[in-house]
Amino acid sequence: MTAADIARSLGISRATVGFVLNDTPGQTISSVTRDRVLAEAKRLGYRPNSAARALASGHSRIILLVLPDWPLDYSLRANLDEASLALDEAGYSLVTMTPHPGGHALPLWETLRPDVVMGMTPFSVDQLAQIHASGITHVIPDTPAGEPVAGDELGFATGPRLQVGHLVDRGRRRLAFAGSTDPRLTDLVAQRRELTRASAIELAGAPLAADEDIDELSVTRAVSEWTRNGIDGVIAYNDDIAALVIGAALRAGVDVPARLAVIGHDDTPLARLFVPSLSSVRIDSAGLGRYLAQLALSAATGSPPPGAGPETDAALVVRETT
Repeated sequence: MTAADIARSLGISRATVGFVLNDTPGQTISSVTRDRVLAEAKRLGYRPNSAARALASGHSRIILLVLPDWPLDYSLRANLDEASLALDEAGYSLVTMTPHPGGHALPLWETLRPDVVMGMTPFSVDQLAQIHASGITHVIPDTPAGEPVAGDELGFATGPRLQVGHLVDRGRRRLAFAGSTDPRLTDLVAQRRELTRASAIELAGAPLAADEDIDELSVTRAVSEWTRNGIDGVIAYNDDIAALVIGAALRAGVDVPARLAVIGHDDTPLARLFVPSLSSVRIDSAGLGRYLAQLALSAATGSPPPGAGPETDAALVVRETT
């Protein structure tokens, strides 16, 4: 069913129907005619052809967000939910995709023709070439992986430094880093590990006394070794890992925080509900989602990019485990 069918059914011009359906500004179409067109469109089951509209206007009003193969945890969900809401309010749709090694699906940037392609992490040189070859002009970031990105002002990478600094302020000097064994998190764990190591030398005046990736099977042994070797503070990759460490410590009769202080990262609902309540680093995931949306909209509309505000900063949240 097309706009021409509506015009034929009502005996009015195709242009008038088009003005109504597209809500074209500056037209002097009576409310009676407008209501007739909308009612007839509904009766006939008219649906706008988004592909034709995109072809005619040069805009699909779609933002494609390319996600790494990360677990869809609380922080990422909050980020995506807020970005999707902010884009929807601006008249854009957020679509996500996750490329998988060995996958054969056609990339969505070739089939959707989005206005903007964004990546949670930098694209490879090959990916950037493919995206640009498909006719996409707005890519964020447009710098290949491994190269420095100009203007990177986001402050949430300071989380590990806040973790170390807080434990040092509490008088802890023999510190351990507890990472995750989840292979999907390898790069993220490595980033936080390096930041933690550098912060330990800077703030505690000594390298980490222990450093290990743990899971449900290895945490009991790890905590036993750490306490036996005098570890008095643990910087966990995230709140889930912190909960594993605290659980193993309490089962072994290790007093938290008197004997072993533990701090997580991300300040998920688990941190508030866990007993003892978990000290953590809060990332405003919803605020980051809004920032992500504004970044995409600035590229799509040609407006100035947003500045990184307080929503991109990390903040310390002190609870019982420290």
